[in-house]
Amino acid sequence: MTLNLLPLRRLMATAALALALAAGSADAKQLTVGLTADAVHLDPQAGEELSSNIMFYHIYDPLVRRTADLEFVPGLAESWELVDDTTWHFRLREGVTFHNGAELTPRDVVFTLERLKASLMSSLGRNIESFSEVDERTVEIKTFQPYAVLPNDLAGILILNEAHVTEVGDEQVDLSPVGTGPYRLANWSKEDRLVLEAFEEYWGGKPEIDTVVFRPITNPATRTAALLTGEVDIVQDLSVRDVERVAREADYEVITRPSLLNLVLALDFRDQSPTIPLDTNPMQDQRVREAITRAIDVETIRVAVMNGLSTPSEQYVPASHIGYLPGASFREMYPFDLERARELMAEAGYADGFKMTLDATNNRYVNDQQIAQALAQMLSQIGIELELNLMPRANFFGYIRVPSDSSSFIMSGWDVPSGDAGSMYGAMFHTRDVRDAYGRVNRGAYSNPDVDALIIEADSTADVRQRHETLQRVTEILMQDIPMIPVHYEQDIYAAHNRVQFTPRTDKFMWAFEMDIAE
Repeated sequence: MTLNLLPLRRLMATAALALALAAGSADAKQLTVGLTADAVHLDPQAGEELSSNIMFYHIYDPLVRRTADLEFVPGLAESWELVDDTTWHFRLREGVTFHNGAELTPRDVVFTLERLKASLMSSLGRNIESFSEVDERTVEIKTFQPYAVLPNDLAGILILNEAHVTEVGDEQVDLSPVGTGPYRLANWSKEDRLVLEAFEEYWGGKPEIDTVVFRPITNPATRTAALLTGEVDIVQDLSVRDVERVAREADYEVITRPSLLNLVLALDFRDQSPTIPLDTNPMQDQRVREAITRAIDVETIRVAVMNGLSTPSEQYVPASHIGYLPGASFREMYPFDLERARELMAEAGYADGFKMTLDATNNRYVNDQQIAQALAQMLSQIGIELELNLMPRANFFGYIRVPSDSSSFIMSGWDVPSGDAGSMYGAMFHTRDVRDAYGRVNRGAYSNPDVDALIIEADSTADVRQRHETLQRVTEILMQDIPMIPVHYEQDIYAAHNRVQFTPRTDKFMWAFEMDIAE
């Protein structure tokens, strides 16, 4: 008989960690955070998803750091300069060390960029042609053409230690990450807790909070209960139904801010769509796409599903971003109008409607399951029978990953922390497979040569104003073509004990280095 000792070992490891924390300094500060989900990866080049991103930025650093209000400031690079139209020099800080004691060198940056090119995150470096070491503190990065926002892109590229990755291998980076960030991994019991401890040699100064425990609590009611019973100190995505209840508690505070996360619906453009039992794909007809848009009552979703805590989205990016087109709004171009939607369906030859499947999560976005159910009811009013394929976020992102091509209609979220619509447009709306690293998440196989040309034009200028104007032209075309329907921006809702000092970030990353907790 063979005994499975893994659960016992996990229990012993957790107990040992608890004893170690208890035996530490009496003045040590510990913060426990309730997240909606566990990290998927601790290798920052293995994929991108919010819970993983939160961990990445505790453990690793980029050359250029993004502030809480989306300004771009020196990170591991203390300065940078544009040497000529396509050549940048980044000067590294002195005295930066990795968690394993190794000193940061230009070679680590070059290694990171080399590895990135072959990773799932290659689109982050799609405008980088080459990179090299100039001297013991300087890295040279060349772009294919003049590219105005390279520093913004670099804020999403986290620097790895070449020696460590080479020693442990790519698969083990997930389990034993080594970065230069303010925290290092102490313990990770998947789907239970992830524990980080302060890195005392952090170049930015030792963090105020010594130990951070992240607990994945997927059920909103359970997350609220964990907060109010003291199991956690702060929670992400407080249920909209619990806002008033928690706000009435004297020792707790509800903290909100508008989110960058835009809930969107991607439509399939291929000749035949995998879940539509017809010889042709009706969504290739712009009239059908417009009908679907007009049948979705975003105001009802805001009031009845989101309890007023969402903002219907006008475009694919908010007004603060490069590429936003003032005065243009999906809500004004395609207002909720069932009568007109039915007319459009009839004009396109689908007066009797059709069947298709909506792929969506049931535990990733605020009230995602309820939103999917509302969409099914709304589209039934124009004859579209929507079957819901709801799944946990752990399965969802692999299911919809390009080029899986198993979806006709997808509900997901997208945010653009770079402050630049081009990063989204190049990844989501450029034609697939015609240019390296472009169209990598074009889930609906949308293709428009004019859009492709304008995206490349925007990526070929060092003039930010010109880039902005070019991307605005892309925005105008996309709003007419409707490859994707924006629904709403979530409201980021947190709740915390009063002893926690916390200001939400625009990018929704909960960074303990910016937080403190009273004794």
